[in-house]
Amino acid sequence: MKKLYISKLKQKGLLYCTGFVIIISVWFFVRAGESSAYSILNSLLLISLSYIAMLFDIKTKRVPNKLVLIMAAGWLLPAVILLFIDTENSLSLLMDSIYGFLTGGGLFLLVYLISRKGLGGGDVKFMAAAGLYLGFAGTIPAILYGTLTAALTGGVLILLKKIKRKDTIPLVPFLFIGIIIAA
Repeated sequence: MKKLYISKLKQKGLLYCTGFVIIISVWFFVRAGESSAYSILNSLLLISLSYIAMLFDIKTKRVPNKLVLIMAAGWLLPAVILLFIDTENSLSLLMDSIYGFLTGGGLFLLVYLISRKGLGGGDVKFMAAAGLYLGFAGTIPAILYGTLTAALTGGVLILLKKIKRKDTIPLVPFLFIGIIIAA
């Protein structure tokens, strides 16, 4: 009998895909009934692209600029279509998205500058792009939940002596948690 052999790369890919399907399924089950088609598409794009950013950040502690550009482009396409379908309501949604962009990017840029690059530039760009999807009202809770989760996890890891105070941990996985809650 032949042994079933799956390469480690395929195992990881399968694990990542399974995790993604579970996350999307749970989110859809919890939130889909209360949202419009545009809102569902917007959230699914954000969750999908944030998941990819999370995997990059875990593996490399970086968020690629190309991914942030894809996030912005992914937001722009449905937004432009919405402008043609429902111009009246879409203008307020677009303004809210701009406020989310400025809030997410602005707060993280401020922290980046004050902390002397204690926060990564990719995190700043990622949160600005995520703010487009979340709008002003969703950006603040996503940041709050994400940074609190990161701080608690970092504190526990320091207490357990798994990391030192000067060590860094990737932030996007925690922001992803905040985004899932806020989206």
